[in-house]
Amino acid sequence: MRRASTLASSVLSRTLTSTLHDGGALSTIKHRLLLASLYSTTSNTGSSHSRRIFNPFSSSLGVAGALVSAAAAASLSQDVLAKEPPRAELVPKEVVLYQYEACPFCNKVKAYLDYYDIPYKVVEVNPISKKEIKWSDYKKVPILMVDGEQLVDSSAIIDKLGNKIHGKEIVESASDKDDDDEEIKWRRWVDSHLVHVLSPNIYRNTSEALESFDYITSNGNFSFAEKITVKYAGAAAMYFVSKKLKKKYNITDERAALYEAAETWVDALNGREFLGGSKPNLADIAVFGVLRPIRYLRSGRDMVEQTRIGDWYTRMENAVGVSARIKA
Repeated sequence: MRRASTLASSVLSRTLTSTLHDGGALSTIKHRLLLASLYSTTSNTGSSHSRRIFNPFSSSLGVAGALVSAAAAASLSQDVLAKEPPRAELVPKEVVLYQYEACPFCNKVKAYLDYYDIPYKVVEVNPISKKEIKWSDYKKVPILMVDGEQLVDSSAIIDKLGNKIHGKEIVESASDKDDDDEEIKWRRWVDSHLVHVLSPNIYRNTSEALESFDYITSNGNFSFAEKITVKYAGAAAMYFVSKKLKKKYNITDERAALYEAAETWVDALNGREFLGGSKPNLADIAVFGVLRPIRYLRSGRDMVEQTRIGDWYTRMENAVGVSARIKA
């Protein structure tokens, strides 16, 4: 009961803070307010508690009691969202992510930036013309510019950026480390398996492909004409690409493969809140990141309804918090 109330309070407060900082991220606002609404209605206790706090005419709770309760709620909220932000002097001055909104690898990087509260700007790349990255020899996304330095490949980006913000020298990447390390093992699993079951699911049929590209174009910085072109041409192209991927990775039933991957991850948690224990580690962030763009699409809703991953996903949503993204 207390967790539901705390989640609602923390999500709502951080959404309002983000709104002031961001200048108005409408999709984030609507999403977080929806979450706050859902969590608050989950608990009758939480809902009535909130009404007591904000009702100035309540005879059962005086002003002092209200202030104490509000402070306690804020404290609980901070505990739930407690992070280990990098030291201020180690936070990059300018971070720019060149991305596709629905790209799982791009979302993995965003989840990392969000978790560590590293402010970043986003440049949405037109997936057809790619005009936004014509300046780069690297023609894929994500590309992360960190104080003028170009970082590429999602796992390498996270490794190198992690070394920077934690004040370490750049060391070997995750791909060079021993697979006996649990965190490394599951980060590799994300890149080698989990991401490959996503496209066949989100582009499973024409309606789901259009749903996905509607999400992409709604969040991207496209003109009206570009939105129409990207939505329909992109959806058609990815529908056929997904069929090839399905064959390439020997996927016979898209949803079954997605559900199996979700259950495999829950089994790996082995009863822990996160793979990292009481706090997420890089594997938790990677899984959450690649799943985040599909969570509220039809495939993601099906996944949460049909598997045990929902509780972990909710904990990760709360731990990562609102986006650190700022206006470009």
